[in-house]
Amino acid sequence: MKYSHFALIILFSIMLTTGAIAGDQKSGKPMNPEEMMEIYTKLATPGEQHKLLASLTGSWVTKTKEWMDPQKPPMESTGSSDGKVLLDGRFLQQVNSGTMHGKPYAGIWTVGYDNLLKRYVSTWIASMGTGIFIMDGIASEDGKTITFTGQHAEVGGGHMTHRAIWKIMDSNTQEFVMYGTHHGGKEMKMLETTYTRKQ
Repeated sequence: MKYSHFALIILFSIMLTTGAIAGDQKSGKPMNPEEMMEIYTKLATPGEQHKLLASLTGSWVTKTKEWMDPQKPPMESTGSSDGKVLLDGRFLQQVNSGTMHGKPYAGIWTVGYDNLLKRYVSTWIASMGTGIFIMDGIASEDGKTITFTGQHAEVGGGHMTHRAIWKIMDSNTQEFVMYGTHHGGKEMKMLETTYTRKQ
């Protein structure tokens, strides 16, 4: 009974996931379950983008600069990041620790590549809050620079929008830079973190 219920849920999910693809068929015929399952299997298979993410596993030392006020020098701090792949290489998870705004923090960043949307997707959770920060984005032609966008709710109402640029310079060096815009104002640089692989 439980298996049948689970199978129905999976099938319904497949139909939703592949609906956009099925609608593109010129014949206009609905796809049968076997065709849908074949497409779903392809979409669920890790590709080159996932191999890139997997290459970033391991332990890293981080150096961060934060700008609370663009007219003042940034606060600087050091920390660590430990990366591992999840679900047979489909996602990269980074567990980060250090200081933010002068206080210790721990955070978990999960990033993957959605084969259906053809976009990188990410979530961030941290000890500094109780929300989940979601971003998505696209890569440069060489695949080594990924630009994310997202937003989060601000105290007092409205949202702050973000633009983040993640550069994978080589197998031992990464850079993550984040910009923010308050209530449609001028974009400002908020954060710059360099990752150096522990030897």
